Amino acid sequence: MRHAAALCLMLAAGAVQAQEETSRPLSAIDWLSESVNTPDPLSSSSSSTDRPARAGEDPIADSANIPEVTVQPLGSASPDPVGVLAPELTGLPRSLWAGSEVETVAALIAAERIETLPALRDLMRLLLLAEADAPRGAGPEAALFLARIDKLLDLGALDPAWEMLDAAKPDRPALFRRYFDVALLTSREAQACRLMDEMPELAPTLDARIFCLANQGDWPAAALTLNTAQALGDVSARDEALLTRFLDPEVFEGLPPLPVPDRPTPLDFRLREGIGEALPTTDMPRAFAHADLREINGWKARLEAAERLARVGAVDDAVLLDLYTLRSPAASGSVWDRAAAIQALDTALAEEDAEEVADALPEAWAAMEEARTEVPFARLFADRLRSIELPERAEELATRIGLLSDIYEEIALGMEPETPQAELLKATALGQAAETVPPDEMAAAVRAAFAGAEPPAPLMQMVEEDRLGEAILRAVAIFDNGIAGDPEAVTEALAFLRAVGLEDTARRAALQLLLLDRRP
Repeated sequence: MRHAAALCLMLAAGAVQAQEETSRPLSAIDWLSESVNTPDPLSSSSSSTDRPARAGEDPIADSANIPEVTVQPLGSASPDPVGVLAPELTGLPRSLWAGSEVETVAALIAAERIETLPALRDLMRLLLLAEADAPRGAGPEAALFLARIDKLLDLGALDPAWEMLDAAKPDRPALFRRYFDVALLTSREAQACRLMDEMPELAPTLDARIFCLANQGDWPAAALTLNTAQALGDVSARDEALLTRFLDPEVFEGLPPLPVPDRPTPLDFRLREGIGEALPTTDMPRAFAHADLREINGWKARLEAAERLARVGAVDDAVLLDLYTLRSPAASGSVWDRAAAIQALDTALAEEDAEEVADALPEAWAAMEEARTEVPFARLFADRLRSIELPERAEELATRIGLLSDIYEEIALGMEPETPQAELLKATALGQAAETVPPDEMAAAVRAAFAGAEPPAPLMQMVEEDRLGEAILRAVAIFDNGIAGDPEAVTEALAFLRAVGLEDTARRAALQLLLLDRRP
């Protein structure tokens, strides 16, 4: 296969990239709160300037400074195998990562794109949540587990991240930092503060201690903690200004707002919210959008947050629909128009008025294309659309929507194709090769994958070596290259997914490629 040589080069380059990326902390996220002071045993390493003792020579200290001491629970094991989905649920073997190097897999996870086809993103999320044996080289530093958590945070998938962290017992600084921040963004701060109180060995930072004392209602202790830090000179001017206002905001009423940091953390976010200087989340990492879903926020902010999260599958589809239909739009434009369009369709479907549905459907679909939430919309409405006998003018669009939903195979069985494109869509949904000539190169690439194209040999070799998870990650990256304009990469990635039993993912990804505009 002509593309095989290029694929081998890609795999080799990926390995080099993985090695390069392991030279820096793979699990570091710029916006995590500094919630604990304790040196982190999960990411500690010796200095590159340390000289090892020569044979027969006693170790020699090169400094009179007291060395940094790290602590770790006795008998602690790597949390890398921890997952919230058992192999029986994922359909993936427990040996998913067993033959891979932990650093390579962690680097590949960190490099995976968020903005990809929903089917590929769903597959990546399945890998992140899967319970599986640890890869080679796994240890208490938890490189794979932290890479998985950090990718979930990057996705904005905070509830699964919370479940994973809870399952792993967040009793170490690297784990607790993530646990604490997820708690802050999902209104679970009381649980995180209780755990911090129960485990003083976590050595919480001044900001975290004061926030938690106030959260638990002990404002005098919070004030005493800050006053003591001020007397000892243990608090920066920036933190002192923020914490002083947090503890007594009325004293500073009428003063100009505090400067906004370049990279606010979730703790910054909540402290500023407490002093009435809430930060907009629009330009902040996606995970912060969860804070806007709370009922204390306005409807528009909640709608925009739900759309942003639904776009990457980080919130349940029902949350999006509930917010779209919460009340009558207060204005026009952007999100208000989308809410109005969804409400019109929802009402027409509830009244089983086929003509009204046919009239409302195009506008609702255009609204979802604008928001890039077509797949959540399809999952919400495809079955309801199928239950109504629609006028001919709406049938083609309803079919396209159905092919993007969970019932795509049932929709395909009812199709009577009249064009090569429709024939290809039906055949793809049924896992078959289309009999007609595809209309373009990308369509031909999809057809080839379902006509028996051979999967890439390097990826299949990985599968034989108990490196299935690594091979899947690489296949997803190859597919992403295909979306950017390489039809042969699409064929190879789809052929691989089918070869390893991920038929449903292959069909969904192919249909989404053909029906959605996701070109970079």
